[in-house]
Amino acid sequence: MAATNPAPGGDARTEPRKQKITTFLWFDNNAEEAANFYISVFKNSRILETGRYPEGAPGPTGAVMTVDFELDGQHFIALNGGPHFKFTEAISLLVHCKDQEEIDSYWEKLTADGGQESQCGWLKDKYGLSWQITPDMLMKFWSEGDSAKAQRVMQAMMGMKKIIIKDIEAAAAG
Repeated sequence: MAATNPAPGGDARTEPRKQKITTFLWFDNNAEEAANFYISVFKNSRILETGRYPEGAPGPTGAVMTVDFELDGQHFIALNGGPHFKFTEAISLLVHCKDQEEIDSYWEKLTADGGQESQCGWLKDKYGLSWQITPDMLMKFWSEGDSAKAQRVMQAMMGMKKIIIKDIEAAAAG
């Protein structure tokens, strides 16, 4: 499932980065497993490079230290840093969805095998990382300038775990 190193088209270390800021994710000891899971969920995704702990480093020599990967063109780095830090809801990854089918697909995959539903389109995956699975049209309702509609949409969303577009649209219509 995972790509081999170096990434097709060249060595990830020498290719110029397309984005200035990279999300860095701290895992206990399953960064490679998590990266492979994430690239299986999102299209146009790949492992770019796997770095290993050198002799004398805080991790076991030769064990996976970092995994550089892309999710639909967005660059991430996963670190096997040990049990010192855990994910919280203070940071989440928002997935823009065009329709209910896309919402349902991401929701099912990311809550599988121990993931947890939250509310308002939020969930935690089996690694504890928080995600917002959000239809693009939701933000539109809040930015249109109709405060009554925005309030109805907000109230509808607050009662949901996974966002149901038809219910949001019904609330918007009044």
